[in-house]
Amino acid sequence: MTQKIYFLLLVFLSFSYNSYCQENHSKRSFTNNTIKTSDGVSLFAKISGKGDVCIFVHGGPGAWSESFEKLGGNILEDKLTMCYYDQRGCGKSTSPTDNNYSLDRMVDDIEDIRKNLNTSKVFIMGHSFGGILATEYARKYPQHIQGLILLNATLDINYSLRNQISFIGTIIGEYITVQNDSVLNSFFDAKKRLSKTDLNYKILSDDKASVEKVDSIDNGFKRNTSFAQHALKDPVYFKDFTKETSTIKVPTLIISGAKDNNIGPDHYLSFKFPNQDVKIIDGGHLLYYEKNQDFKNSVEQFVLKIRAK
Repeated sequence: MTQKIYFLLLVFLSFSYNSYCQENHSKRSFTNNTIKTSDGVSLFAKISGKGDVCIFVHGGPGAWSESFEKLGGNILEDKLTMCYYDQRGCGKSTSPTDNNYSLDRMVDDIEDIRKNLNTSKVFIMGHSFGGILATEYARKYPQHIQGLILLNATLDINYSLRNQISFIGTIIGEYITVQNDSVLNSFFDAKKRLSKTDLNYKILSDDKASVEKVDSIDNGFKRNTSFAQHALKDPVYFKDFTKETSTIKVPTLIISGAKDNNIGPDHYLSFKFPNQDVKIIDGGHLLYYEKNQDFKNSVEQFVLKIRAK
């Protein structure tokens, strides 16, 4: 089962195809800044831009921040100080010696970053699987949140797996039974069938070239993948986090792709944040790249709305 879980982490919600003060709005750029967590893990972080701090939480589990930054995330830097960090056991970050990848620890890593940046409040943006970490941070540390941004985010991995299984069946023209006692086994079966075609890219986008562009960045560096080997051994990541959203009262922006078949185009309907705005963009899972201007406009309007309060 360990090998199957590792395979899942590589193909599921990742991008792959196969001391700074908030009040200081001057331009800042750091190519390689290591932030040490309270339990001694070195997190890679790149801080660039001007304005309020926004911490970007990448997907995966086991992806990294570089493809988001290079393929459009950096368009936000004229209004926000972006912090692109790689989660523990991911990308250019180191791994914990005790293999601690618990949800609480992953959330506390974000809090360690906020403290290191010496700012009282931040925007936090979670993409894909990163939505779970970002939402849990907002639940645990609401006093430090200016705004929560969920970009093509899942808050229920089981839901998104079921959506992918259904979508795969549609594009390959086969009915795939979902086993109620093992969604993972059904998912592995669906991926095996999909691998016999040249349509795997459609999980992320209708445009194969877009997915290949992301892959060219993700595969261009020998990344740490330790988190991908440990993450979903913890059943807490399979919780339905949508049930918590009604209790999280921070300002929230939900950006969803009308054709996001990785997460499920209707998944956002189960989000019940009391103070949420929803923006639907005609695109797939890579809105920050393929619909870059729409993505930028949505985020900047949300930020300006909060600043005006």
